[in-house]
Amino acid sequence: MSGRRYALVAGGGTAGHLQPALAIAEALVAAGHDRGTIEFVGSTRGQDRTTLQGRGFPFTLLPGRGIVRSIRPRDLVANLGAVAGLAVAFGRGIALVGRAKPRVVVSVGGYASLAASLAAVLRRVPLVLINVDAVPGAANRLLGRFARASAVGWEGSTLPRAVVTGTPVRPEIAAVERGPDGRRAARVALGLPADRPTVVAFGGSLGAGRINRAVMDLAERWRDRGDRSIYHVIGRREWDEGLRVQDPAPVGLALVRVEYQERMDQVYAAADVVVCRAGAMTVAELAVAGCPSVLVPLPGAPGDHQTANARVLERAGAAILLPDGRCDAATLGTALDGLLDEPGLLDSMGEAAASLGRPDAAAAGARVVEANAGPPGPAARQEAS
Repeated sequence: MSGRRYALVAGGGTAGHLQPALAIAEALVAAGHDRGTIEFVGSTRGQDRTTLQGRGFPFTLLPGRGIVRSIRPRDLVANLGAVAGLAVAFGRGIALVGRAKPRVVVSVGGYASLAASLAAVLRRVPLVLINVDAVPGAANRLLGRFARASAVGWEGSTLPRAVVTGTPVRPEIAAVERGPDGRRAARVALGLPADRPTVVAFGGSLGAGRINRAVMDLAERWRDRGDRSIYHVIGRREWDEGLRVQDPAPVGLALVRVEYQERMDQVYAAADVVVCRAGAMTVAELAVAGCPSVLVPLPGAPGDHQTANARVLERAGAAILLPDGRCDAATLGTALDGLLDEPGLLDSMGEAAASLGRPDAAAAGARVVEANAGPPGPAARQEAS
């Protein structure tokens, strides 16, 4: 479909940007906007094409990559290429905004959002930011001064004209049932005993080495525990590097290791407590699902945003923050024993998490987009009359 768009949704390159972008787009469709008038502007790198194909939204993929924060010679060379790619993308973004004449450009952050967002600023098209991290990324900090509004995930955002809408999560996560029956059913579906306290660990689609090693060592320490279960999602990269072949030696411990898990709703439903990183989408899903957690922020994340995300749940009493450098079997085991052995503690943590969850975040974000979109063009006004 060609012609004028209602919205360009700019961003991608990672699931953390694509998931909220898709949620906002679907919410706009639910609000009555034609799917063909919402165009995605993503990256030729990463999973954008695979993720967007078949969803009915037109999309344009632009070149570019993120800037590496390093002065090593090879990184400097890579950054020169990144700057060149962004320059090409910016030129194409200008042309795209001119061709699409959108009423609004929605930026979900990341390098893939820059071209179309800057083009919107130059062409005076209304710009709305969707910011899911507790600390805004570099792209959104740059664009914030030009945006009409910023729909943010958490209170205390430093972005101008911020409106707290929550972080959009997938509908199946918002529908997680963590009552006794739902928890037992989810455990059985994952190959676990129905009635054992269950620890779930994951580190993203590729895996997190620090978490994986700590959980594997912890499984050895717990091998004689006939009253515990561990469901361990290792991640594709770590799985390919051979962690899948380590002997589980469970004895009495119920232990399931998998490479990847698509049904994260079952994972959240089954868990008494989750051990994971603190990316924006993960933290939002933990809150919406009402799931207690031990959060191990990724060290070196830009702006240390994962620690800031984890602090949101920690301050509410919904999570324990465990620094990456201290994440080993002994420290993790002590933290988990303290949670699993204290009656009622995990229930109160789950309630605290749920109090922060915003299952309607996608619809709320879409309303911010609609409120700040420009007026319809002459053709649309004539058709409406």
